[in-house]
Amino acid sequence: MKRPITLILVAILVAAMLAGCAGNIIVVQMPTEAEDTTPVHTPAGDDAVKTGLAVFTSVSDSTSAVEGTEGEIKYDITLAAVTVDDNGVIHSARIDSIPATLTMDNTGNITSNLTAEIPTKNELGADYGMVAWGGAVAEWDEQVAALCDYAVGKTIDELKNGAIDESGKAPAGSDLATSATIYLGGYVNALEAAVNNAKHLGASGGDKLSLVTINSLTKSTAATAEEAGLAQLDASIAVVTSAEGVITSCIIDAVQAKVNFDATGSITTDLTAAIYTKNELGADYGMVAWGGAVAEWNEQAASFAAYVTGKTADEVAGIAVSEGKAADADLATTVTISIGGFQALIAKALA
Repeated sequence: MKRPITLILVAILVAAMLAGCAGNIIVVQMPTEAEDTTPVHTPAGDDAVKTGLAVFTSVSDSTSAVEGTEGEIKYDITLAAVTVDDNGVIHSARIDSIPATLTMDNTGNITSNLTAEIPTKNELGADYGMVAWGGAVAEWDEQVAALCDYAVGKTIDELKNGAIDESGKAPAGSDLATSATIYLGGYVNALEAAVNNAKHLGASGGDKLSLVTINSLTKSTAATAEEAGLAQLDASIAVVTSAEGVITSCIIDAVQAKVNFDATGSITTDLTAAIYTKNELGADYGMVAWGGAVAEWNEQAASFAAYVTGKTADEVAGIAVSEGKAADADLATTVTISIGGFQALIAKALA
């Protein structure tokens, strides 16, 4: 089934989300025209639900280095996952965010520790500091959890009409306003995108919904007089639904957010350009055209996700691997890329 054709590809800057001390911008990513090869599995019965993921990435708050002040490449990746029925009623929802920063000086040298762990805001919990440093009524993870709880049992229209007012915050005097005081408009938009992206992949109402990421800056490189520096955040993402430890649906995606800078620490990348996930890029990612792969990255990720549906964490960990690639004949015909990262995502989601 083809995705709808996008006539004009634009990056739409939607309202800034207040998250502690600094505002975050969500860049709405308009998918390119691409073949949707996601296998569809619809469970029997009236309790079948669709699983959806939305990923919005921004680097617009980044700044160049100047003498005496380091430059900062600031990444803000907002993630939303849902299960939703055919009537548009949300059964479960998860929201998370990846805040990452790479610093460089005015000679083009990277001053960040590229091997440091990059936790999400949910993983940071109280360490994110909204309560301790900003005097917030609750920490970021608690506030978005309140929004997700509020979304359950509602359609997107009902969520929009009840969760936010004209300012994008919870209406004054509402139950939600007592537990969520941050700007919610962007997160509601992310949930809407996840609902719109949702497909029947095997989940049923009542299944546990997990949203996890594994993030790295290790592919970043300093600038030289001959070659531009690269600040690259790699974020691998998985949405998994499960019942009694068995995967009932799975979506895998990834973002490569790249920003170039020169030997003076000046950013040379257009910070307003849209940043697409690998699934959104589809054939434009180029594994078939440029690498001669048997299938594009999004197709291989979807094949792996379909293969592990119905399996436990131990069974996924036990998939035969040879030199990092699938050795199982059924899987190896459709997935020729390394699967270690995929297995790590599943292990984290089912931990």
